[in-house]
Amino acid sequence: MMKKVIFSMLCMCCIFPIKAQQAELVTNIAARSTFSLNGLWKTIVDPYEEGYYDSQRNPIKNTYGLDKAITDRTTLQEYDFATDKSLYVPGDWNTQRPDLFYYEGTVWYRKYFDYQVKNGKRVFLYFGAVNYEAIVFLNGKELGKHIGGFTPFNFEVTNLLKDGENSVVVKVDNKRIPEGVPTIITDWWNYGGITRDVKLIETPETFIRDYYLQLKKNENTKIEGWIQLDGINKNRPVTIEIPELKIKVTLQSDEKGFASFEQSAKPTYWSPENPKLYVVNIASGEESLKDEIGFRTIETKGSKILLNGKETFCRGISIHEEAPIRTGRAYSLDDAKILLGWAKEMGCNFVRLAHYPHNEHMVREAERLGLMVWAEIPVYWSIHYKNHDTYQNAENQLADMITRDKNRCNVIIWSLANETPRNKERFEFLSKLVQKARSMDSSRLISAAMEKVEKEKDVLTVEDDLSQLLDIVSFNQYVGWYDGLPEKCDRVKWVFPEDKPVFISEFGGGALYGMRGGMTDRFTEDFQEDLYKRSVKMLDQIPNLSGTTPWILMDFRSPRRLLPEIQDGFNRKGLISDKGQKKKAFYVMQKWYEELEKRYNNK
Repeated sequence: MMKKVIFSMLCMCCIFPIKAQQAELVTNIAARSTFSLNGLWKTIVDPYEEGYYDSQRNPIKNTYGLDKAITDRTTLQEYDFATDKSLYVPGDWNTQRPDLFYYEGTVWYRKYFDYQVKNGKRVFLYFGAVNYEAIVFLNGKELGKHIGGFTPFNFEVTNLLKDGENSVVVKVDNKRIPEGVPTIITDWWNYGGITRDVKLIETPETFIRDYYLQLKKNENTKIEGWIQLDGINKNRPVTIEIPELKIKVTLQSDEKGFASFEQSAKPTYWSPENPKLYVVNIASGEESLKDEIGFRTIETKGSKILLNGKETFCRGISIHEEAPIRTGRAYSLDDAKILLGWAKEMGCNFVRLAHYPHNEHMVREAERLGLMVWAEIPVYWSIHYKNHDTYQNAENQLADMITRDKNRCNVIIWSLANETPRNKERFEFLSKLVQKARSMDSSRLISAAMEKVEKEKDVLTVEDDLSQLLDIVSFNQYVGWYDGLPEKCDRVKWVFPEDKPVFISEFGGGALYGMRGGMTDRFTEDFQEDLYKRSVKMLDQIPNLSGTTPWILMDFRSPRRLLPEIQDGFNRKGLISDKGQKKKAFYVMQKWYEELEKRYNNK
C-alpha cells in the first residue's frame, strides 16, 4: 500500500527537499491545518505554449512559471499576469469565460498569497485535481508535474516558502492525447482548469501521512489497520482511539514509520438504513487527527452481494461530476448535497460515480447519507493498451483513488474500466489493474463495466474473459435505445454462465424535458418513460440481478451530442434535466426502487 518516498538533493541538517518533487499523498486533508488558496487567480491563455517551449518544442529557461513582473519597459517581455484576466479556483475555464467554452490547451494560473513561515513545520502544496496535466511552480522554482485530471496530488514546499508574499504558478493543459487516460474520445465535456480545492497543508516535522482502519476480512469482530508516519525520527509511539467502542491502542512504529494493529471490537455496522460512523482519533507526538469511519463487511456468495452478511440489492444511479442547476464541473459540498439528495429521493442506496474519481465531498457526503459507492478510473473505450506509459498512468490514478478513499466504508466497488474492446492487449492491461487493486485493498469488490452481446436472436449475455477476474458480472446495455425499440425489452432472454452477481451498470435512453409525443417518438419523455417501464420489467426477470445504475441522474454536457434544439451539446439520458427538472422516467425508477426495497426487507 505504500510507495517509496522520493527526495531530491538533501540539505546537511535535514531530509526535507530543497527542490520539491511530487510527494506521497497526504490524506484526510479536512482534519489538518490548512491555508486555502482558492479564489481568483490571474491567468494567461497560451494555445501555442509560448510560455514553456521554444519554436522547436524545446523547454525554455525563461518560462512563465518564473512569474516575472514588468518593471522596465525597455526589456522585452510578452506576458504579464498582472494585467491579464482572472478565473475562479476551484472551477473550470469553459463555463467562466465564453471565449474559452470550447478551448483545449494551456492556461497559466498565478496566485499571490501572504504566508508566515513557522519553525518546526513542514508545508505541502495540495491540489484536489487539475485537468489534465499540471506543471507547478512556487516562487519561480519548478516543483514538478502531475498527469491525470481527477486525482489529488501534493508537493512539499517547506524550504521554498518565503515570509510574506509568495507566488504559485500552474501550467494547466487539458489537451486530449491518444496515449492519455482517458484517450481523445469520451462522451463527457473536457472541462479544463484547476477544478478542485488548492491548499497549503501544515504538519509537524514528523507527521501522520496516511492510515487505514477497517474490519478484518473474514473476521468481523476485529478491526485492523496501519499508520504511516513521515519525517525524521519515525520510530515513535502512535495512539489510535475510538472512544465510543472504548478502544485505545498505543503502537510503536518501526524505523520506516510504519505500524499495524488488530483489535477486537463489535461495532454497529454501517448500512444504508443506519449509516453509523465512529469518531476515530489518531495521535503521534504533537499531531492529532480526527476522522469519522464506519465499519461494514462486503462480499459475494454465489449470485448474491452480501452487505454485513445480508443479501442486498444495489438500487443505484450513475452520476457525472456535473454541477446541478448551474453549469460546469461540480466541486463543492453543496453540489454533492443536491446530486446525492436527488439520488436519495429516487430511492437509491447506491451511486456509481462515473467515469473517473469524483471530488472527495461526493464520497464523504454519500457515506453520511447511507449511499454505497462504485468508484471508477477513466480507462474508457479504446485507450492505448499496448503503451507502457498509458498503463502506468492508469495504475497511478487507481492507486491515488484507493489511497484517498480507502477509509470510506461506503465504497464497496473499485471499477477499473468502462466499455473496453475485447482483445488480448486490453485483457492483459486490465488484468494488471485487477492485481494492483487487490494488492492495495482486498476488502472490496472489483469490477468493470463490460458490454453485453446477443448470443443468438433475442438471447443476451456477457462473453468476456475479464469477468473471470472480477467479483461481479457488471455491464452496460441499451436494449430499446441503441438496440432496437423498447418493445424488444419484452421478448429478450438473459443467460449468464457464471454463478456471480449480475450488475447492470448502464441502461436507459434520452429525452428532452418537457418534450411530449407518442411512445415511439424518440427524445420525448413519453418514449423514455415507456422504455424505463419495459426495462424494469425485463430486469426483474434476471434471477442473478444484484444491482442497477441506470444512465444517468442528470443531463450533462457532451460535444458528441449535436442534435439541434434537443441535445445542443448535452447528453439527454438524464432522469433529471440540467436545470433540475425531473422527467417522467424518474418516477418509474422511484416506484421500482420502492418495490425492491420492500422485497429485500422482507427476505
